[in-house]
Amino acid sequence: LVNGVISHLVQAIRGKDGCFSSIERQSAGSYYERVKISEPNEFDIMLVMPVERIQLDESDDTGAYYYVSFKRTPKEKSFSKFLDEDGKLSAFKMLQALREIIKHEVKNIKDVEVTVARKKVGSPAITLQIKNPPSEISVDIILTLEVLKQSWPLSTQGGLKIEHWLGTKVKRDMRFRSLYLVAKQNKREKVLRGNTWRLSFSHIEKDMIKNHGNSKTCCESDGPKCCRKGCLKLLKYLLEQLKMKYPKELEKFCSYHVKTAFLHSCVTWPNDSEWHLGDLDHCFQQCLRLFVDCLQKSQLTHFFIPQYNLLSLEDKARHHFLSRKISHELNNGFPVFHE
Repeated sequence: LVNGVISHLVQAIRGKDGCFSSIERQSAGSYYERVKISEPNEFDIMLVMPVERIQLDESDDTGAYYYVSFKRTPKEKSFSKFLDEDGKLSAFKMLQALREIIKHEVKNIKDVEVTVARKKVGSPAITLQIKNPPSEISVDIILTLEVLKQSWPLSTQGGLKIEHWLGTKVKRDMRFRSLYLVAKQNKREKVLRGNTWRLSFSHIEKDMIKNHGNSKTCCESDGPKCCRKGCLKLLKYLLEQLKMKYPKELEKFCSYHVKTAFLHSCVTWPNDSEWHLGDLDHCFQQCLRLFVDCLQKSQLTHFFIPQYNLLSLEDKARHHFLSRKISHELNNGFPVFHE
């Protein structure tokens, strides 16, 4: 269902605007990493546009948010209508144009009912609701720039510490891959102008989660099985259940927080022998303790950008609330799983 709708939209988008003519779809998120829990009713689809010869200027001290400008007049003249008065590429203007095309086009999809959800403040996604009785499927479309032939920014220098886990060669290959930027408002800007882009590594995270073994045969058909994916699923499921129970207190937490803690766990325990399939309960609790530790210190380092703390210090009370709830689950045999 989702593939049919997205294929239709991609064809239409490519035909509508010269700037979007080279757009490609890429799948991201838990469904495609094979770590989706519960039913597959949420999908993330990146619409990726190649750009080259761009300049990136940091918009704050996180090392994650950037202004994008072209070093020369872009080959695609159609990009120029998305530049703001300072010559910066406006994520807001591009998203708006894409949203209009999609809103117009969903009306032409015949055999299924698709609507575009109202804009969520600060969200980089255009969300589609697809009627699929008796339920609904939501698809987040994320506008993404793929920066070709350019090395990663300095802020990523000390990140991706996977040498002991996946090896130096894998790390080098990963750092040669294209950089992705998603249209995302930086809330820390003094004046919100909607022209910031955030680094995204979802394509690389997907690869690490798929090829997660220290030995190259981990979880292959005839290789030994491990419990890494099982741990990640349980971490996400626990957070999801707690968020349903305490929606207000935990609204600022998302699955990316536990995914980051999980990647740090993979680095802390790099060997496949530390993740035996039969040790799922032990490994899961170990990952959870690492996450609780991060919550108590209000310090969860972005896996690729070491200067960027994903837990902002003004939310300390929220971090402590979640750490208490998780500790309660840990010490009482996870009552929330049985509710």
